[in-house]
Amino acid sequence: GTWHWWRAWVFIGVVVAATVAIMLVVFRDRQELLDERFKGVIQRGQPRLDRLLMVLFLLGYAALLIATPLDVFHLHLLARPGIVISSLGLALVVAGYWIIALSFMENTFAVPVIKHQTERQHVVVDSGLYGLVRHPMYVGLILLLLGMPLWLESYAATLFAIFPIALLVLRILVEERFLRRELRGYEAYTERVRYRLVPFVW
Repeated sequence: GTWHWWRAWVFIGVVVAATVAIMLVVFRDRQELLDERFKGVIQRGQPRLDRLLMVLFLLGYAALLIATPLDVFHLHLLARPGIVISSLGLALVVAGYWIIALSFMENTFAVPVIKHQTERQHVVVDSGLYGLVRHPMYVGLILLLLGMPLWLESYAATLFAIFPIALLVLRILVEERFLRRELRGYEAYTERVRYRLVPFVW
């Protein structure tokens, strides 16, 4: 209900700057990947469970966007983060976009749905960040989901972010089961790179 929320303007500025940078630097030479990502989150050949998870994730993300200002300006469910923690939130947002950009640069098969891209000669990518964890893009998304409400000063919304994060974790399990079955070499990749999101943890 107000235009006078400078933290939100900073957040929007970071989102716009990161999006423009990714489009100019990453997607400039990856037209096929850009075309695939513009196809949306519901596509032909996509497992039904993935369709459900993606719809739930988008709803959860939208709810997070709504819950954050509601808590900051109206509900005040928990105390606000201090300047150090909120600044850490902005750093998480920037780091999340950076990790996502590096993931796109390394993996030209990073499309928004689970599917075997036979027409694009789909192969396993194990270089760059994919040599550290199997799903670096999800790491970037999780940092974004946690960093945004912290920067906007809502601990309650940060706790709410657990819901879309849990959906991402569940999607990893669905995706890996699909790739083990459909993508040649993925099983061996999971033996070389043992961790999904966090080295030495999971």
